[in-house]
Amino acid sequence: MKKTAHHPLPYPQTPESAHAALRAAGTCIAHWAHDLGLTRMAVVDALRGKNKGHRGMAHQAAVALGLKPTAPVKAERRRAEQSHSKGR
Repeated sequence: MKKTAHHPLPYPQTPESAHAALRAAGTCIAHWAHDLGLTRMAVVDALRGKNKGHRGMAHQAAVALGLKPTAPVKAERRRAEQSHSKGR
């Protein structure tokens, strides 16, 4: 059996459409989560709507599933500037 690399799903998705996309591709949720550095339960909880994906692994799972957009570049740039200015 050929091992395939798993990739995040495109944004925007609903939990139902994300689950349907994984099923249609014949992708095991546990393997998909592992390949992306996530826990199976973080992905399952996001698919079930049990968590909102505000922080940590829950947020990473929501982004990978396409439920949330990635962090805006502007916010990351602002954080980098703030940390740079504190170092002076």
